[in-house]
Amino acid sequence: MSDYSERIQELRSKMAAKGVDVCIIPGSDAHISEYLSDHWKIRDYLCGFTGSAGTLVVGNDFAFLWTDSRYYLQAEEQLAGTGVKLVKEGLPDVPGYIDWIADNLSAGSKVAVNGTCFSVEKIREMSQVFHKKQIQLETRYTLAEDVWTTRPAIPDNPVTEHPEKLAGLSRTQKIEMVRSELKEKGATHYVTGSLDEIAWVMNLRGSDVSFNPVFHAFLIICQDYVSLYINPNKLTSAIGKKLSNDKIRISLYGDIYTHLKELPDHAVVFIDPQRNNFTMFSSIPASIPKIEGTGIITALKSVKNDVEIENIRKTMIEDGVAMVRFLKWLEETVPSGSVSELSAARQLLEFRKQSPDFQGESFNTISGYGPHGAIVHYDVSPESDAKLENKGVYLLDSGGQYPSGTTDLTRTIGLGPVDDQVKRDYTLVLKGHIALARAVFPTGTRGVHLDILARQPLWKNKLNYGHGTGHGVGYFLNVHEGPQSIRLQDNGIELKPGMITSNEPGIYRTMEYGIRIENIVLSRKAGDSDFGTFFEFETLTLCPIDKSLIIKDMLTDEEKNWLDSYHKKVFEQLSPKLNEKEKEWLKEKTKAIDC
Repeated sequence: MSDYSERIQELRSKMAAKGVDVCIIPGSDAHISEYLSDHWKIRDYLCGFTGSAGTLVVGNDFAFLWTDSRYYLQAEEQLAGTGVKLVKEGLPDVPGYIDWIADNLSAGSKVAVNGTCFSVEKIREMSQVFHKKQIQLETRYTLAEDVWTTRPAIPDNPVTEHPEKLAGLSRTQKIEMVRSELKEKGATHYVTGSLDEIAWVMNLRGSDVSFNPVFHAFLIICQDYVSLYINPNKLTSAIGKKLSNDKIRISLYGDIYTHLKELPDHAVVFIDPQRNNFTMFSSIPASIPKIEGTGIITALKSVKNDVEIENIRKTMIEDGVAMVRFLKWLEETVPSGSVSELSAARQLLEFRKQSPDFQGESFNTISGYGPHGAIVHYDVSPESDAKLENKGVYLLDSGGQYPSGTTDLTRTIGLGPVDDQVKRDYTLVLKGHIALARAVFPTGTRGVHLDILARQPLWKNKLNYGHGTGHGVGYFLNVHEGPQSIRLQDNGIELKPGMITSNEPGIYRTMEYGIRIENIVLSRKAGDSDFGTFFEFETLTLCPIDKSLIIKDMLTDEEKNWLDSYHKKVFEQLSPKLNEKEKEWLKEKTKAIDC
């Protein structure tokens, strides 16, 4: 029996002692985060799956993991031998875990979850479905956590200041912006456990979570005071004094639940039910009115100010220089036979480290050669590490964290001969990328309205991809941030000037290869007409796009012009930072496509 099988069996014993029929374990924490510190990786501990999206469901005689198309291949590999079976969420006729549980448990059964690790919205969804089938939902148990007797503590790493010269606004200005929004919405208290929201409004950064410069805390903002719930050991005396001068109270991290129960009778709480945990919400007295919606801070920070935008443009130059040096090194070194997926990722990190401002990667680099490129969120390991050869395509998705911005880009690189299908697929993905990059759209446009632009060239050829086309990007914060997105599902959020979003269509042929081209784009005003105000995208990422994989005849003149113009900008912005050999290499890679 594997360690994972033993752990799940121990969980079943604890379930039986409480009369629990099913236990649901998410890949989440008390802050509903995408990336977790080790303390919260309970699902990973129980079954070995490490993807950022996936839910483990354990019953008396079954264990299933639901995850989406990004992780099908990874999950199959990691779950092998654990006794946990993969359920491919999103496929036709495959129910979600909530519906499956409701359909397979009898009336009177009991389902247990830890309410601190599920959003308000998700618990409501469960409650509604289970209630119809007379299934009891218990949200106060910590059965899965109790199995992990060697569980790491919550990190107590110190926080650091994010200076106003980089933030563009002081923390007191940001707090007043929140208070103004509270008044407008008719609320008195803003409650949040979202780590990126707290880091942004406090102008603080941390290192509690890999890749995301955030720290564990909760926050309450009202008209009279601000309370930050944090381990005080994380605060230096200097930062503590500044927070005190800004009239911010410091309370213990775990006191948030007690303090919510003690809110005054006149309070009206604004809370985001998608990004806050159920136990927080249920701690607020039922008699206190609650207003729900997209997080106030989430909405405010999604629109970057002028200082942030200018800093991000400079950051793209720093990151672009590292990418050029890497791509040149890759081209020159692969023929030696000494480059693997892991060594390539490490070399890129070394080039990024040459920038004195580099703080770390913004996510674990996806370095996938050949078939591994078809695993959308491939996580290379020593066991899976493949050698790069003078043939096929290599997919590299990576990003960096800098005090002046967060980057995320993907390039698919031809390493040698490829067949016509690869070039055709690559060109279709590029056409979709260009179509979205060139979009002009009116006020009120949402991401769902634009998603088809990136997919249309693929759809015309009966091709598609399973992930979204674009996600919001933070400012020296999380690489994946909302509220905006560009995807088939409508989240009701308009694209506004100042928002920074990814543009990343792709195609993935299982066991063959993957292709994705990703840049970061800025929404900006395009102009006014009798029909209203219109917006467009400015591509911020600066890195050559591989022309060797393009079938030129498939591109229109407009598409060629876009590519030539983009490459001209890449050369002009990056070349002053390069040596002569690097300039010559980049000059060749950014030549007009018909040259």
